[in-house]
Amino acid sequence: MRIAADVDRIAETLLAAWAARSLVDSISSADVNFNLDGAYDVLGSIANRRRRDGWKCLGRKIGFTNGTIWSRYGVDRPMWAHMWDRTVVHAESAPVTVPLEPFVQPRIEPEVVFKLSGPVPATDDPVRILESVDWMAPGFEIVHCHFPEWRFTLADCTADFGLHGTLVVGEPVAVTSESRATIAAHLSTFEATLSCGNATIDRGIGANVLGSPALALAHLTRVVDEKPSQTPLSAGEIITTGTITDAWPIERGQRWTSDYGDLGLNGLTVTFS
Repeated sequence: MRIAADVDRIAETLLAAWAARSLVDSISSADVNFNLDGAYDVLGSIANRRRRDGWKCLGRKIGFTNGTIWSRYGVDRPMWAHMWDRTVVHAESAPVTVPLEPFVQPRIEPEVVFKLSGPVPATDDPVRILESVDWMAPGFEIVHCHFPEWRFTLADCTADFGLHGTLVVGEPVAVTSESRATIAAHLSTFEATLSCGNATIDRGIGANVLGSPALALAHLTRVVDEKPSQTPLSAGEIITTGTITDAWPIERGQRWTSDYGDLGLNGLTVTFS
């Protein structure tokens, strides 16, 4: 078991890197035994400090649900981290401008976002899972990394705020008893398109995300429920389910857009300053 002093020291280092917008050596480069359990202990320490500073947890992000990119980043499973009132932006249908100054080596990811209406059942039936969803929305997660050249272990990037920078949430669409079955079917088959300016950068299908973004919710509830120290998923939480495409580097002055095909979501437009 990792001792509290080590956990707090790592949390302080990462919070300092966040505040200074600076790079630091990966945790595993100094401690080859640093593992995922230790990473979640660090996230817990960070969460406690942020709550003391007045931050409010709004939900969670799931990262690396897209298995097609695992080999690129040297990971072999998903992870999760907290999202906060200071890291979530609601854009509805209007284009937004996001300043890049707070981020280190930022990249953009098109995702499906859910707001929960209740606990998520640990089932592989997407229709039953969607019974716990109030609405779904398009999202751009801006991920960033405090380790040089995006080189890390799964434990490293989990401790590093789950790579979470900010989440831009677009116009929500209600998930109702009448629409659940149709939405569940399209969540695994829709094609998302990610564009920068007038150029198409990447495409991906919903099945890239653990078979469906709905199934990513069930995965998260299983992982959280395995740890008695973690708070179970509950009504009101916003969950972003992981990138449908690869994550792409972004620069000031760029305009990025997303399209969600036949899923029934209006895409997002974000400009970076």
